[in-house]
Amino acid sequence: MHNNGMQARTYLRASLLAAIIVISLKLLAWKVTGSVGFLSDAMESIVNVAAAAFALFIVRIAEAPPDADHPYGHTKAEYFSSGVEGLLIGVAAALILIEAAKRLTHPQPISDVPLGAAISAAATVINLGVALWMLRGARRLRSIVIEADARHLLTDVWTSVGVIVAVMLVPLTGWLWLDPVIGIVVALHILREAFSLVKRSVDGLMDKSMDDADLAGLQAVLDRFRSNDLRFDHVRTRVAGTRRFASMHLHMPGGWSLQRAADCRYAVEKALIEAYPGMTVTIEMLTSAQESLQEENAQMQATGTISYQVCTPGAPPQQH
Repeated sequence: MHNNGMQARTYLRASLLAAIIVISLKLLAWKVTGSVGFLSDAMESIVNVAAAAFALFIVRIAEAPPDADHPYGHTKAEYFSSGVEGLLIGVAAALILIEAAKRLTHPQPISDVPLGAAISAAATVINLGVALWMLRGARRLRSIVIEADARHLLTDVWTSVGVIVAVMLVPLTGWLWLDPVIGIVVALHILREAFSLVKRSVDGLMDKSMDDADLAGLQAVLDRFRSNDLRFDHVRTRVAGTRRFASMHLHMPGGWSLQRAADCRYAVEKALIEAYPGMTVTIEMLTSAQESLQEENAQMQATGTISYQVCTPGAPPQQH
């Protein structure tokens, strides 16, 4: 976990450095051409610096070990970064829409387009290379922070490509409206990406389960143990940043010794952790005909009665 955190910070530091270089190049492109399109592109890139800096801060929190106040760790902090980046991308899209609307109502000529486009293209290549590198790292480290930052950079690439094409076509066609129209199209694409990031952040904060592929793999592991004597139910999973959690009921014959039951539970837990390294597994052992007290009480409450159990030393549990 600590090593993953160090690697994540390496990716984010590279993103921050790239964002600073890209902003400098895009501002230079605007200065050379006087293009509002290049200016709006630079404004969108300013958000990258803030997002990368915030992501670095969040990663430090997320990798902190569990403590008395946060016994399950701090990995959910990553979802705050993803949500903030989604909101920042949305703000950037809104700024581009505003600039595009101004350009539609007040068209202006631009100059030195080839030089400005070349400078902006260099910045775009840097963004694309860093974004693809970070996406590979995000998949390997299973980090939503790195993935969010990489997708943020990719939206910047889309913006830049649209702006470069528009600015290059304006002097060729004389259509001054072309620049803002393409800017609007790109801004709408960015808004879609922003919505996706915010939705994923909300899902994570609300304890979204593992994805379908991982759930199928988990069930495949449990299928190896299912038999006439063993069954699983109430299997629940959740994801918190890079960590995964699973809980379930394991039913077995009531006549089994405690040692045999414990060995069986251990074997299931070991198989799940081998399939999903780092997973936290909670297994409640019950007899074949027994349900947990919570489940029984839920059923009783539905019929208007309450059930609870009393267990005293040397006496079997009694239900009231």
